[in-house]
Amino acid sequence: MTRMTEPVLGISAVPTKLHRFLGVELEIAPGVLVPREETELLGLTAISILTEEQAGPLVIDMCCGSGNLGLAVAGAIATARVLGADLTDETVGLARRNVERLGFGPRVKIFQGDLFDAMNGQDLAGKVDMIICNPPYISARRLEDSLAHLLVDEPREAFDGGPFGISILQRVVRDSVPFLRPGGTLVFEFGEGQHQQVAHLLTRVSAYDQVSFVDNEAGIPRVAVARKQV
Repeated sequence: MTRMTEPVLGISAVPTKLHRFLGVELEIAPGVLVPREETELLGLTAISILTEEQAGPLVIDMCCGSGNLGLAVAGAIATARVLGADLTDETVGLARRNVERLGFGPRVKIFQGDLFDAMNGQDLAGKVDMIICNPPYISARRLEDSLAHLLVDEPREAFDGGPFGISILQRVVRDSVPFLRPGGTLVFEFGEGQHQQVAHLLTRVSAYDQVSFVDNEAGIPRVAVARKQV
């Protein structure tokens, strides 16, 4: 659900739409993915895992979009530090505005770049407790026909997962490994029907020794949880 509100002073010169996600009220804007209710399963899974572990977790929110997942984690876990990353100027600008308007600046930082290239120079190797990601996972062909309507108001970069829908997933699974500490967790969303493909991707990367899947209310696997070997 969205609603109109007056702009936050110094952030926007026009009225903005707000969208609630896991208790966090986010500004949304044209050209940036609107957080889906289905992605709350990913956020709740991440928060549940982090709550059971040590205080002060360091979290990367990869493909952060408006910042919804990282800000939900920061809101639920007062000691969490979150580093968000995305590719486009519009998305990174919006995520930074959301961080500012919600007052999470001391604990949440947003970087720009192509996936983990955004984290270059941050000295994060082997230090990250969790990487959470809602990546593009729709095949390019489906975006040209049955799902073309998604591109009317939202950017292709938020949906296009390449020819088979797993190009970005493949990179995230592989490139997360150097950043995660031993025992750290990769948690990500994937599309309906991609369960076996995702299991294969995780198996091919021998760095993960505990892999599980979380089903939605319909009993369909939609979230993967993979622990890095200790």
